[in-house]
Amino acid sequence: MRDNAGFTLIEVACVLAVVALVASLALPAQPRGTSSARLEGYALQIAALLKSDRIAAIRRGTSIATRLDADARTVRSGASDATVAVPSDVVFDALLAERCGDRRVGSTIDFLPSGESCGGSIAIARQGLEFQVRVNWLTGAVEIVSAAKS
Repeated sequence: MRDNAGFTLIEVACVLAVVALVASLALPAQPRGTSSARLEGYALQIAALLKSDRIAAIRRGTSIATRLDADARTVRSGASDATVAVPSDVVFDALLAERCGDRRVGSTIDFLPSGESCGGSIAIARQGLEFQVRVNWLTGAVEIVSAAKS
């Protein structure tokens, strides 16, 4: 009787096919989170949108309100149809003025025709990395600050 030690080519091919099938089903289920580079990209997009609204307020000679929705995780331009949406795996928080001059604002950052603003800060964070997009209430200047989240 002959000793058959080993596997046939058909057996190896079947095992590889089963492994490939399991991998193709399992890999898409792996959570893919927002990378630190992508998080910084969201901060840059938000800052660009805010700067654009400030410039629009100065050029048009009127107030422009940039709307923030923490529940929907969006920042929506008041001067155009531009919107920045942050994915659900990113912590989104905003600190905004309750009043701007003689009116209540609460969910917007208002830019005035003079270039000033009502100020505010938008924080986005994930896995120990945080970016804050800050709007100076006096000058309307927009800046991005990077910080390690504790």
